[in-house]
Amino acid sequence: MNQTSASFFVSVIIPVFNGAAFLPAAVDSIQRQTHHPLEIIIIDDGSTDATAVTVAELGGGNNHYFYQPNSGPAAARNRGIKMARGNVIAFLDADDLWPNNKLELQLTRLANEPLLEIVVGMTQFMRLTKMKTGQSQFEPFQKPQLFLNFGNAVFRKSVFDKIGLFDEMMGHSEDIDWWLRAREQDVSIFILDDVTLLYRMHSSNMSIDKSARHFFFIKALKQSLDRRRQHNIKTVKPFSDYQESHKP
Repeated sequence: MNQTSASFFVSVIIPVFNGAAFLPAAVDSIQRQTHHPLEIIIIDDGSTDATAVTVAELGGGNNHYFYQPNSGPAAARNRGIKMARGNVIAFLDADDLWPNNKLELQLTRLANEPLLEIVVGMTQFMRLTKMKTGQSQFEPFQKPQLFLNFGNAVFRKSVFDKIGLFDEMMGHSEDIDWWLRAREQDVSIFILDDVTLLYRMHSSNMSIDKSARHFFFIKALKQSLDRRRQHNIKTVKPFSDYQESHKP
């Protein structure tokens, strides 16, 4: 890793709600990164399971735990951003994992291009599969793909001053809403072909109310169209363009 990328201090924000069963593996995947320094900010969004006990068992060090009444993932991420000491922000949901070279890949790109604000990577979906032994484990499912999830990206902290924080009125699709605002303001983004997130599919994250998710997704699109009309933004680049725009 070059000297410039080594100068980045990364604040990793984990919003968690009843994720005690998955959290240790998520934190371990962060601590296995080759890049340091970093801090891990765990925002417990009103969990009623053993999340607090699990975090205590993980020990202190660079782990920082904060509890708040259940307010949703947008509020949890916002609190993490406000508390972050780093000049680079990264996110990981409690039930997902990072591959070992995620930060090295993305921070090297960020260091090589001072005007670059966000580096995104591919997502590998992982499906719970029953093995011949009778035990179940997560195995890769389908080919890696571009998927709008904050866990596969890293952000210069300054980009949140430019775009703003997450909309806490969005019950779902707060991530889609943020990405739409970023595109409207032509934020500098590069998309890597490398996998930077392992998304673990399971019953809990697949049981989200589909009607509510659809409602907030449409709301995010409508708000984006209203802003574009108001500010006379005629076009925004499709995400496929970001992979070419910063290639050397």
